[in-house]
Amino acid sequence: MNAGSIVKFRNREWVLLPSDSPEVIRLRPLTGVTDDVVKVHRRLSNLLGYSFPEERVSPATFPLPHGDAIADAASTHLLWQATRLTLREAAAPFRSLGRISIRPRTYQFVPLLMGLRIDPVRLLIADDVGVGKTIEALLIAREMLDRGEIKRFCVLCPPYLCDQWQKELAEKFNLDAVLIRSGTVAQLDRAKTRSESIYRYYPTQVISIDFVKSDRNRHAFLLDCPELVIVDEAHGVAVAGEGLFSQHQRHELVQEIAAKPDRHLLLLTATPHSGIDSAFRSLLELLDPQFSAWIPSALNEAQRSRLAGHFVQRTRRDIEKNWEGQHCFPQRDPSDETYRLSSEYSDLFNKTYEFCREMVRSGSRLAKPQQRVRYWGALALLRCVMSSPAAALAALAGRYHGLPGTEDEIDFRTFVFESSDDRTDDNQPTPPVQSAEETLNYRDRRRLRGLGRHAAALQHKPGDTKLTTCISLVRRLLNEGYRPILWCRYIATADYLAEGLTRSLANEFDGLRVVSITGNLTHEERRAKVEELLHERVRVLVATDCLSEGINLQQGFNATLHYDLPWNPNRLEQREGRVDRYGQTAPTVKTIRYFSPDSPVDGVVLEVLLDKAREIHRVLGTHVPVPEESETVTEAVLNALFLRGRPAPNEPSKDGPIQLTMWPKVASFHRKWDLDAEREKVNRTRFAQRTLKPEEVRRELEATDAVLGDPEAVRLFVLNAAQRLGLSITEDRRIPDAYRVATGPEIRAILPDAVSFALPDSRVAQWLISFVSPTPEGAEYLGRNHRFVTALAQFLLEEALVKGADARAARSGVIRTTAVPRLTTLYLIRVRYLLEQPDRLPALAEEVQVLGRRMEKDGKEMWLSPDEALLLLSAAKSEAIVSMVEKRELVSMALDEWERIMPALRRRLDERAAELLDSHRRVRRAVAMKVRGLAFKPQLPPDLLGMLILQPMVKL
Repeated sequence: MNAGSIVKFRNREWVLLPSDSPEVIRLRPLTGVTDDVVKVHRRLSNLLGYSFPEERVSPATFPLPHGDAIADAASTHLLWQATRLTLREAAAPFRSLGRISIRPRTYQFVPLLMGLRIDPVRLLIADDVGVGKTIEALLIAREMLDRGEIKRFCVLCPPYLCDQWQKELAEKFNLDAVLIRSGTVAQLDRAKTRSESIYRYYPTQVISIDFVKSDRNRHAFLLDCPELVIVDEAHGVAVAGEGLFSQHQRHELVQEIAAKPDRHLLLLTATPHSGIDSAFRSLLELLDPQFSAWIPSALNEAQRSRLAGHFVQRTRRDIEKNWEGQHCFPQRDPSDETYRLSSEYSDLFNKTYEFCREMVRSGSRLAKPQQRVRYWGALALLRCVMSSPAAALAALAGRYHGLPGTEDEIDFRTFVFESSDDRTDDNQPTPPVQSAEETLNYRDRRRLRGLGRHAAALQHKPGDTKLTTCISLVRRLLNEGYRPILWCRYIATADYLAEGLTRSLANEFDGLRVVSITGNLTHEERRAKVEELLHERVRVLVATDCLSEGINLQQGFNATLHYDLPWNPNRLEQREGRVDRYGQTAPTVKTIRYFSPDSPVDGVVLEVLLDKAREIHRVLGTHVPVPEESETVTEAVLNALFLRGRPAPNEPSKDGPIQLTMWPKVASFHRKWDLDAEREKVNRTRFAQRTLKPEEVRRELEATDAVLGDPEAVRLFVLNAAQRLGLSITEDRRIPDAYRVATGPEIRAILPDAVSFALPDSRVAQWLISFVSPTPEGAEYLGRNHRFVTALAQFLLEEALVKGADARAARSGVIRTTAVPRLTTLYLIRVRYLLEQPDRLPALAEEVQVLGRRMEKDGKEMWLSPDEALLLLSAAKSEAIVSMVEKRELVSMALDEWERIMPALRRRLDERAAELLDSHRRVRRAVAMKVRGLAFKPQLPPDLLGMLILQPMVKL
């Protein structure tokens, strides 16, 4: 018995699957999917078979349709739809599409095609922010799993991204991944076998790179490292500068992973080049050691061509123009909104500014460590005062204990600046403020405390015009139908803002819910609060940068307002990228920079950093990270507020306005940024993979759709099946591409149990669904692998095989129609092929075909093309009554001819196998050894699922 044969075991028919052990027999039910596979030990089966014949695995045949189970064409067509949607081991060139729950876009298949053409698969995927690099990488992983090229893979990512990856794997790719980090290791270790490590035992892993990089954990991981490793945020594993020990450890870890020459490696980052060639080359070296000696800015044509086989980098603009031919991302609508400082707030800021300037200037006579302490304390205090009275009060009133080390060992930058790579601490910057206070005399300390009392008096009073103006902006956004996220720098500001919004707007908007999410919450608590908020009709999210990475928010929000301007443009892009990304269904995403023209601090950040970043994005069409020296430049510019004699707010300058961009340090910084932008433009032109053509990718997708069915096929099947079962599904006229499914008790009572159990919670009277992706807000996507679609398809197929005439989708049909000139028989068959591949077990590949045979005048038979046969199955209508006696006679004749037509059928299946082989070879054409070893062999006889006999109308 070969793999693909029909066998009988325990009084049931099964499909024999390939097995990597000669002692183990793998069986799948005729109507089941891979999840239903059982394993039988060969020797135990033979031993028990002496006393219990049903325990022996024996050859069997697929049951033919019954002559009495005769229905109409629609019933046979429904059976074809159901059977096609049960396929998982598809014979299509992309085998993974039979197992995933989304419909990727054309451009997202490009890295997959690139990966399948190199061995080992080593790619740097550097597509733009928000285009779906996670989907691109997991398509490769899922495809390699389904082809049998790997058995295990892992994702290495920063700890705050672990949950997001696990969710993507489960919901979109039907892979149950375990999380490996400090809090999960003990539980995972208890659940595995004693002899294997967690890295070998679990086939799909999401691992915190900061957990596994340590000397304590790295050796065990490398010992049992999976065949494929995906590294997210790969810029964080490039060679690091001095003082970045954590990044140095990450680089060493991935370097050791890449040292195994046959290991597959995917590196994902939207920012592969930080402006430092050595760091970029250290990433390329992980793909191929030879790349380390190449100078990226001076590649010759041969080098560029070779690197292009491992590197893809596309902008959204390039994707929409060259790959999709239409808008597939939301349009970003940026705007600036301002507020004027009230006299009370202006007084607080002016006093704080003057105090900080004096503190920094008077500190110039102190030792260097104390000078730096005052400098950082002044910057931190200014940020807090411009953030909110609550933040200012918290910074001035708080006391920090346990500050490590001596003053000259402390790096206060993380308390002031937002980091590009690691999550910024959103707690109050008490350490630098307190440390600065300790260097002051008694009089200055009293002044500092007076500023705290001044800030306390402004909380939730009309004097806080930043809050009151923001409330008006949020009111406008809600009235325009937006669901905004308001980004804050500090926890105190986020809580203060959320409270103010709730108090002012709750009575205006029925059901309004405002939620503040900050670093005070764990990752799990943040996700739970976001999920809870998504169920509210009118919602506002207030968040710190703890949410600017790791949680995709595009399905619940479509506007952002920067209540506090970030002092790093990279962070601004990360914030806006939470909603402006693949999967956003709103056509327009609103982004608002919010600041005061009365604030010189806001003016500096805008002029030197944020406006420059926006201009580069406008010209280039993509975000270019701030050069590495950005923090130093920002420090110098803000330092000038204190040391260069800049006038205090509202004071006239003797020399007129200062043009910050003319300062040498700033001008030099902007020139470097422009060079980075030009390099990025050149790279994205060279590595946009235009040698792969959209029509080439679409051709392979169409070949896959012909086997598996596209989203429209799923929609038609669900609607047709629901009509047969009495399940009400109606189109929602208010929400495009959405349908409502009645799920009340009266509906469940008439449905088969298998279908009823697949419906959502019975407390939900109506279930909102959609068959398009991205899915409209509030709707659940029904793809071919959705539990409800799978349950419908399996039930109808099982019922057809078991119940015969009583089945909704009968296996035989006879109609009289004008669609054919002569007696025509359509055969609905399921074909299994063995896909033979070099150096691995054969793989089972399946498809459902409709073949047509017509009798001509001279008595010869003519076979229809597959397209003609499928068109007849879907379009032919019954136009006259055929008696039951005649139907049975016609079906009986067709069944009698089944064996006779087998040679002709074999020829057609051989031709189809050759077509499939060509398709697979096109996908793998650059890997010569793998292409040479591929072979498709049909396993005969095919399963005769059903027949439709079309009798021509008699002309009078």
